[in-house]
Amino acid sequence: MSQPTEIAPPPAGADLHAPVARLLRPLVRLLVQRGITFPALTNLLRELYVNVAEYDFALPGKEQTDSRVSLLTGIHRKEVRRLRGAGAPVSQVPATVSRTSRIIARWVAAPEFTDGQGRPLPLPRSAENNAPSFENLVEGVTKDVRPRAVLDEWLDRGLAILDAEGRVRLLEAAYLPKDGAEPQLYYFGRNLHDHIAAAAENVAGPSPRFFERAVHYDGLSGALAARLEERAREIAMGALREANAEAHAACEEDAGGRHRWNFGIYIYREEVPAREPAPEPASEGGEGRTP
Repeated sequence: MSQPTEIAPPPAGADLHAPVARLLRPLVRLLVQRGITFPALTNLLRELYVNVAEYDFALPGKEQTDSRVSLLTGIHRKEVRRLRGAGAPVSQVPATVSRTSRIIARWVAAPEFTDGQGRPLPLPRSAENNAPSFENLVEGVTKDVRPRAVLDEWLDRGLAILDAEGRVRLLEAAYLPKDGAEPQLYYFGRNLHDHIAAAAENVAGPSPRFFERAVHYDGLSGALAARLEERAREIAMGALREANAEAHAACEEDAGGRHRWNFGIYIYREEVPAREPAPEPASEGGEGRTP
């Protein structure tokens, strides 16, 4: 008589394989485009695995050992010993990113620099009696850089122009770095980190801690998808302006501390590749969420 065959349980974390593969696909595409090979990524992941195990999984009151890091990561102890001690990675904000984003945030949020509809006012370069001006705007954020230097930089980068009356006009209501330069790569890492960190915290915890939802519809025509994208941009910018104005006002009275806050909105649309089955028209819609 044949004995029943025992089915081995799936490996730990197997339920994460498919969603992680989908999550990583656009990142791998970018890495290939930028010339980061698989061996280079493997080296980076090995260092990161050791770093996370060393700092994020240390037991209270106990020294983190090479053996435990090796057990957590599956990396040989000799490699663990070589890679440990580098220190937790710190995300340094490029000076130009921090300065520019803070000045623009003030320009589009502070009542003295906006009109009745919350739009940034054109500003004279300077003004008497502390009246609103570009000089006053910059000096309210930093005194380490001359307002004229900031203006020259912004004019060169196309963030602002001088109108016929010589006033400074902001061309973009939000800081939108481009061309894969340092500022854009900084926001790429920071914003994706925060989105993934919020979603991961929700999955790992007993109940969702962070608000993380999306409205999604499949099976749309290209024209409707484009129209919904444009409308979503308007809705999103309205929400971001409102959140920025409230945060800016609240910071005026806040004592300060070690916390940070990030409120982000994303929009995405694509044509389903031919290798995937096309969804039925309007086959899925509504408010989705990451648990």
